Amino acid sequence: MHTVWVTSEIGTRRRIHPAWIVAAVAFLALVGAAGFRAAPSVLMVPLQEELGWPRSMLSLAVGVNLVLFGLTAPFAAALMDRFGIRAVTSVALTIVAAGSALSVFVTQAWQLVLTWGVLIGLGTGSMALVFAAVVTNRWFVRRRGLVSGILTAGSATGQLIFLPVIAQLVDRSGWRAASFLIAGGSLIVVPFVLRWLRNMPADIGVTPYGAPEGYTAVVADSTVNPARAAIQALRDASRVRTFWALVLGFAICGATTNGLIGTHFIPSAHDHGMHETTAAGLLAVVGIFDLVGTIGSGWLTDRVDPRYLLAAYYGFRGVSLLFLPWLLSATIQPSIVIFVVIYGLDWVATVPPTIALCREVFGDRGSLVFGWVFASHQIGAGIASVVAGVVRDATGAYTMAWFGAAVLCAVAAVVSVRTGKRGKPS
Repeated sequence: MHTVWVTSEIGTRRRIHPAWIVAAVAFLALVGAAGFRAAPSVLMVPLQEELGWPRSMLSLAVGVNLVLFGLTAPFAAALMDRFGIRAVTSVALTIVAAGSALSVFVTQAWQLVLTWGVLIGLGTGSMALVFAAVVTNRWFVRRRGLVSGILTAGSATGQLIFLPVIAQLVDRSGWRAASFLIAGGSLIVVPFVLRWLRNMPADIGVTPYGAPEGYTAVVADSTVNPARAAIQALRDASRVRTFWALVLGFAICGATTNGLIGTHFIPSAHDHGMHETTAAGLLAVVGIFDLVGTIGSGWLTDRVDPRYLLAAYYGFRGVSLLFLPWLLSATIQPSIVIFVVIYGLDWVATVPPTIALCREVFGDRGSLVFGWVFASHQIGAGIASVVAGVVRDATGAYTMAWFGAAVLCAVAAVVSVRTGKRGKPS
């Protein structure tokens, strides 16, 4: 690591600080990569009907995707330190597009695991929410909580944009047309990334937004091996109790969002007689309220102890999951709308306070550590995706999966509120 001294005089002559332009392009990139995040729940039933594969097999492909999505994140943070966020993001978006486009040719289950699971998992994992953490920590000193909330909401906005369109395309033109749409959505963002997504404030002679006079920027050594940096960050963080508390809580977060609701809400609603496009519309509403909830969570994170925020988020989520089996029906009832609103506000509101805790405890290595915490999020999501599919095949319903998730949320709430103020060796 070495330091770079940059004066803030250049930045003061600009109407808009370059950090906000970088944040806007990062938001757009997250929207472009979010297309596939909405896809599996919409495509699962059509694929099952056309190819005759069981729900558990389709869930396996999604599970591989979610796990790789998470395990790639900490190495992606190190790659961004080594090669820059612009290069890593451009390649990641291209891989997502390739995986989605190639999936239209699948004829066997292993091919779906390769395209949906491996390619798209690696591509989306190379950006993921660790991308939001890197951009926030590099480009902002003030408003970090707010910016991390806005960037995190980019994934929800992508879901909001793509989900109804994907559902309509599947209904009218089949699931292959929807796969091509996702590929196009990822590729169209690449030129914007190459043109406007800057790696560091020092690259254009400015300091981060809100930096004081004489600010000292800590820059990663470009000669450090990215894999070694990621592993070293894990080794050091694993000695701190707070790290394991965040890992457990975020694993449960992933299990109860991407793993269960994100993957199985539409198939579960279909089991209750609801049309896929109607259920997709409800999930899109989750995206709308997630946008509000996550930005609001970022604002609160700048003002309230993140531990109490996390405990509240997990508690509300657990209560809503407990009642879900009685809320699903063939038509939209007021009760399911209330569930969608509550779940939307709470969807990834956990991210800004978690990023804040990583930064508080681990300092300049907070982004790398958050990459490993986020890996636990996706491992939890992948396990929950597969387990829920197995539960559905074995019992004919998702009821036990919803109840189990509610119990896990209660555990996460207790763990979060007891998270230590500072890292202590375990």
